[in-house]
Amino acid sequence: MPARTIYRYIYILGLSVAALCMCAPVYAQADTTKTADTAAAETDVPDRKKYDVGHQLAIGVDVFYPVLNTRISNKYSYEGEVHYYLKNEYYLAAEGGWGGSEVSYPDLQYTTTNYFGRLGFNKSILYRESEHDWDMMFVGLRMAYGNVSRSPGTYIVTDSLWGSISGISPARSFSVIWSEVTMGMRVELVHGLLAGWNLRGKFLMNGKSFRDLQPLHIAGYGKGDKGAVFDLNIYLDYAIRWGRKEKKK
Repeated sequence: MPARTIYRYIYILGLSVAALCMCAPVYAQADTTKTADTAAAETDVPDRKKYDVGHQLAIGVDVFYPVLNTRISNKYSYEGEVHYYLKNEYYLAAEGGWGGSEVSYPDLQYTTTNYFGRLGFNKSILYRESEHDWDMMFVGLRMAYGNVSRSPGTYIVTDSLWGSISGISPARSFSVIWSEVTMGMRVELVHGLLAGWNLRGKFLMNGKSFRDLQPLHIAGYGKGDKGAVFDLNIYLDYAIRWGRKEKKK
């Protein structure tokens, strides 16, 4: 990878969504104070070119959680993603996966399994340097749904008067709904092979529906007893491209 490209992404990683949001109104206010001469001079600066890049469909897998699965014995998770380029640097994003967890304490034992899906979009905030440039840094939104199945839970309650009392909580299934705000990047390592990450803020929308024996871990979301969590994914994607109009020499 050329040094210029490396420097470019080091700079990109230093940006944040908050900084962009803060700078936008400041810039807009400063723009109204420009003199007529300055405005006239800036009209000579050409706009960034919009390239005809055709279509891209990228399919990828998360490589971060499989590593965690080998290190943590009481939970596991697998995820994948598909994103399709629409236009004007917007990408339709769909993600999904499955996983489970196990609660195994001396006085409480049960397991959960679940699958999930997310749907939303990404908006790239990078300008393309050419029609072949598919590197991006983006912000995005997601809505997510998961279905969780819990096994019968066995428990033991110790009382100073009656001693130990054991019982079973019946198995049940329930739905989980959450929203996400995400930011991330993708860099094309070689033709068609992309790598990058997503940092996610997740907000549970129906946590009251499963207060009884909450899941230790909900695949796709995180800790079942938290109303808001942050998460990280690292992806490897393969992109299929078509429909770009070649320029005549």
